[in-house]
Parts: sequence; C-alpha cells; structure tokens
Amino acid sequence: MFARTLTVEVAGDGERRPCPLDWLDSFCMRRFTGDAAFDDTFPRAAGVLEAGYRVDRERLAAAMSDWLSKKKGGGKRIEVHITEPAGMPAGPQRSSRARIRGGEPR
Repeated sequence: MFARTLTVEVAGDGERRPCPLDWLDSFCMRRFTGDAAFDDTFPRAAGVLEAGYRVDRERLAAAMSDWLSKKKGGGKRIEVHITEPAGMPAGPQRSSRARIRGGEPR
C-alpha cells in the first residue's frame, strides 16, 4: 500500500524546511478530511511520508497547508511542498489484458 516515498517541506517566514514529524503524524492520524485516499499515508521521519498511489500530491499539499496553517501557523500561512524522487514510477501500469478481454480498462 505504501509504494511511494514523498518529501514534505513546509515554508513560512521565507524559510523552507522538512516538515516536523509530529506535524506529519498529527495530520495523517486524524482522518479529518473524510477522503479515503489520505488514509494511504504513513509518516516515516521528519519531511518523509510514505503513500499509496491513490494519494494525489497536489491535493495532499493543499489539505496539509490548510490544516497546518490553522493548527500550527499562529495566524500565518504555512505552505506545503511535496515532491517525489526522480525515477519513481508514476503508478501501477495497467495490463493490456483488459483490452484483449474486450473491455475498457477499469
């Protein structure tokens, strides 16, 4: 399930640094969004998050930014930047068998 390793950085006051582990942990364990895709996240270390392929980096960054700004920002906006190491696959490849069986890929 946790097939990807993402780098999570926070920016505020002109500084960009790894997201603290306790912030990642608080966000990932609360399931406040109601979005099941975010259940596929696991904080591994400061600035490091493991995730499944259902997790959209842009949506995750926006949700984390909103939540962290409210909970940890002290009235200031916290920007979240999530990157994936180069060379990582974009997601599971679909088999061509779906087309051979006569149906559209599901």
